Amino acid sequence: MGEIRILSPTAILGYGFPGESFEAGLRYDPHMIAVDAGSSDPGPYYLGAGVSFTDREAVKRDLRLILKAGCDRNIPVVIGSAGGAGARPHVTWTRDIILEIAREENLRFNQAVIYADIDLKILRDALGSHRLEALDLDRALTRDHLETTTHVVAQMGMEPVMKALAAGANVVLAGRCYDPAVFAALPVLRGFDPGLALHMGKILECAAIACSPGSGSDCLLGVLEGRSFWLRAPSRARRCTVTSVAAHTLYEKSDPMRLPGPGGVLDLTGTSFEQIDDYTVRVSGSRHTVEPYTVKLEGAKRVGYRTVCIAGARDPIFIDKVDEIAEGVQRRVADNFRDVPSHSYRLLFRFYGRDAVLQGREHVPAAKAHELGIVIEAVARTQELANTICSFARSTMLHHGYSGRVSTAGNLAFPYSPSDFQTGEAFEFSVYHRLNVDDPCALFPIHFETVDYRLPMGVAG
Repeated sequence: MGEIRILSPTAILGYGFPGESFEAGLRYDPHMIAVDAGSSDPGPYYLGAGVSFTDREAVKRDLRLILKAGCDRNIPVVIGSAGGAGARPHVTWTRDIILEIAREENLRFNQAVIYADIDLKILRDALGSHRLEALDLDRALTRDHLETTTHVVAQMGMEPVMKALAAGANVVLAGRCYDPAVFAALPVLRGFDPGLALHMGKILECAAIACSPGSGSDCLLGVLEGRSFWLRAPSRARRCTVTSVAAHTLYEKSDPMRLPGPGGVLDLTGTSFEQIDDYTVRVSGSRHTVEPYTVKLEGAKRVGYRTVCIAGARDPIFIDKVDEIAEGVQRRVADNFRDVPSHSYRLLFRFYGRDAVLQGREHVPAAKAHELGIVIEAVARTQELANTICSFARSTMLHHGYSGRVSTAGNLAFPYSPSDFQTGEAFEFSVYHRLNVDDPCALFPIHFETVDYRLPMGVAG
């Protein structure tokens, strides 16, 4: 093929996209529609609880347009990191939506469902070996961590998706997936350069975020040729510029020149960006360097239940002494519940308007805020205990005495009644590691099925 055209409708499935932009993108006659459906950015809850962070109706709206376009044009549709976190419950949730749409629209297609869940026995066997390497967690992985982990997934590379496409799948529904692999699989399968394909995928994964003005809810087209690729937003309201595309190339990277992924590293030391018209940027020179094959692991475990309270403070004396007050509240809670083991709950304060975002890493000197937003958070082994700790901390801070206090009516203002919110289960990442593997496809079983709602029987396995 002289070129291959990939349409990315939206940054994450469920974020939406204008119908006009999508139709404009389809007029380029793409060879594939691909979309990333997830991320670990929303935190460990969605992986641990097995639920999606995107709304079902929003996902169904996006999928309906994408699936109908793929079936009408007989081009593959590839979905990566299904359901947000990409574990089996998320894949099943997305598959149910796909089948629902197929039934409503009388669609027929061959579907490949690729699971990314990792058997804990594999990780137990790898404990303490050179095959398993910690990434950002500050503690070693232990058997106890594994036993309390609800879901562990691995980021699959291009190979399982390529295998599914090569077997004739029209729709590929993948669990947790290395984001660029969703877009690079078909080009590499058809013989295009892996470095260029992965770099193009790196940008397409976030769709029109790489444009000016950027948006996560609009489309982007990538066209891969022999020695380069070019990018253009179907919407004339957005432009790809050298600055916007190069800037997005740096997105979510610790090293500006190297992006490690399954099976190798995307090397950008020789990459160049060229503005070829007002809306289009050409990229060349990106290379893929093969390295020992590793996959990133993500796992989450439940650490208890959470209750939060949101409040505000405007008294300048209170604001000036807020750290001292928070420490006093911590001591009062510990004293009042001295019979409750300290390890069974955790009480946190976040001060918005000062350092709530970066906390201890905040580098801007504290400005004199005229008001402060305060989030009181309790995490405990039961929801009842979390409720109790949060409630007691809130009432204590509300009436806590401090030197210079003027009013005794109360230190805090509450925007809501009730003031405390039960958020339910709380999770943390328990597995955040890299695993060395011999076979890129071995961990990722593929289930093939024929979906045919033009026939009375519906879905055939």
